[in-house]
Amino acid sequence: MRTSFLSRGLFILIIVFWACNTEKTPSYDLILSDARVVDLESGQVKIQDVLITRGIIQKLLPPGEAAEIRAIERLSVEGAYLLPGFWDNHVHFRGGTDLVDQNRKFLGLFLAHGITTVRDAGGDLTPAIKEWQKEIASGKPGPTIYTSGPKIDGPNPTWAGSLEVNSPEDIKLALDSLQTLGIDFVKLYDSRISGELYLETLRQTDILGLISSGHMPFSVTLEETVSAGIDAIEHLYYVMKGCADEELQVTQGIRNGTMGFWQAMPRLQLSYTDSTAQKTFDRLKANNVYVVPTLHIGRTLSYLDEADHSTDSYLNYLSQEFIKTYQGRINRALNASEQARKDRKALDDFFRELTAQLHQAGVGLLAGSDCGAYNSYIYPGPSLHDELEALVSCGLSELEALQASAYHGPRFLKKEMDYGNIAEGKVADLVVLSENPLEDIRNTRKIEMVIKNGEVFDRESLQNLIKPN
Repeated sequence: MRTSFLSRGLFILIIVFWACNTEKTPSYDLILSDARVVDLESGQVKIQDVLITRGIIQKLLPPGEAAEIRAIERLSVEGAYLLPGFWDNHVHFRGGTDLVDQNRKFLGLFLAHGITTVRDAGGDLTPAIKEWQKEIASGKPGPTIYTSGPKIDGPNPTWAGSLEVNSPEDIKLALDSLQTLGIDFVKLYDSRISGELYLETLRQTDILGLISSGHMPFSVTLEETVSAGIDAIEHLYYVMKGCADEELQVTQGIRNGTMGFWQAMPRLQLSYTDSTAQKTFDRLKANNVYVVPTLHIGRTLSYLDEADHSTDSYLNYLSQEFIKTYQGRINRALNASEQARKDRKALDDFFRELTAQLHQAGVGLLAGSDCGAYNSYIYPGPSLHDELEALVSCGLSELEALQASAYHGPRFLKKEMDYGNIAEGKVADLVVLSENPLEDIRNTRKIEMVIKNGEVFDRESLQNLIKPN
């Protein structure tokens, strides 16, 4: 009887000990083993096991150390390269209610091309975007969307859905409206807004602690814009203006109506000087102002009169209604004078050189495609990879181009605690590549797998997201 009692007691102790040990041994949702982890800050590549739970990276361990750790799913990615998911830092969801469904389909295209986050730089589909944000947060496939909501512009703006600012009172109303919408940054446009109200909008945005980006009306100087508090300059026209010795003369010509935007371009190019440019670069860098070059769209639009896009495979993913929005820019390119066509191509070459100089000066660059309705043949998904290749052609290393996407993007939006690298505590938005992108930027297209918030999308799953229309 005594022996039986002792045996049973020993058995109970073993069970209790085992249970306590089990409780102390964590289980993970996903373990990626033997990954070649690319550090976007240093450029170093280390073979590691990556442990993920609830969409967050929990641990990085030397290879093999996670072999005995329990996980719901364990995937070997031996030989492949693991990076933070790509960020497209300039996209547009727009085109009106008739194109909502087409815009919704772009979410799958982005994810299938390794893009786990997009920055929507203004449009007319904000209610739909807010719904998509909720859906994606609840687990539906798609990139995280950071949006500006409607753009701020002047009366009778170029883009539908813009908030019209025609008085100081309008500025407060516009910013109040955007805050109510829960926007992630403020986007300013330059088609109709006065220079005075543009600068005051930036000042008020800065006072409210909101992030701003935008175009810049040529009725103000770049120095005024930076002093007013802008955080990012979208496109290179405005940086070029600030690098020209004759910026003040051009500004005055715009103000008094004797010069137009496109008329100013040759004059600004001709009066560009290295000394003035360096002062501008130093000011941008000192104020932590990012620049979004959008090189790929610049080249594509500059050669619409020559290139034949009729057989582009990505047209198969677009509705006819969406493709029709391309026609406006196409017609303008075909109807332009011979001199205007030459000037546009010369400007495109100039912008490549300007990008190289911005980079050499240490100005922060953001990789953005500017894809969306009306922007001819800039396809959601692949166009970011085109932009990365364009940045490398301007002298950025492969690492620096990758940083312009997935490292600088989070820093601009003040999300670097959650994104920007592969580290403990970061969101598990990841892309697995079969080849090393640090050796050839074109390898960013060789996608084997995407992990979004810890959910795995293999090649077959990604292909299912991009079915043609």
